[in-house]
Amino acid sequence: MKFRYDTYCGLNCGACPVLGANERGDQEWIAKAAESEPCKPEDLRCEGCKTDVTAMFCTDCEIRLCAREKGVEFCNECEDFPCKNISQFQSDEHPHHSAVFQNLRTIGEKGVDAWLAAQKQRWACKECGTRFYWYSEKCAKCGAELYNAVKEEKDLTV
Repeated sequence: MKFRYDTYCGLNCGACPVLGANERGDQEWIAKAAESEPCKPEDLRCEGCKTDVTAMFCTDCEIRLCAREKGVEFCNECEDFPCKNISQFQSDEHPHHSAVFQNLRTIGEKGVDAWLAAQKQRWACKECGTRFYWYSEKCAKCGAELYNAVKEEKDLTV
């Protein structure tokens, strides 16, 4: 599998716990997540938004489908940006969505490779470097408190 972390909307799939579990091959985590959804474990197979293997949350995403139809790599390349869909997505009840405009600005200014490198650092424990996910509160390796999406949302200025 080839995993891809960039998305059309500016989310970082590298901080998604579902993609992370797929990347690790953690079938136990996937099975537990499927029970809590509820769905089948195969509904949680994912290699990233811009691949053909996406979890059920992303397969029919209006933003993803629109970007593919318009042939843009990122929503900020679209003449309709910011549209109603991405504006509502950015301000919905999911804290990890709140960073999409900031992320798209960074991608536009510095490029996707620089953004991905910064995201790799951003979603790594400051104490030990272990990767963590949007809603992780404590590092799985060293127990350090993490700056997750909930905390980040409070600090963002859009």
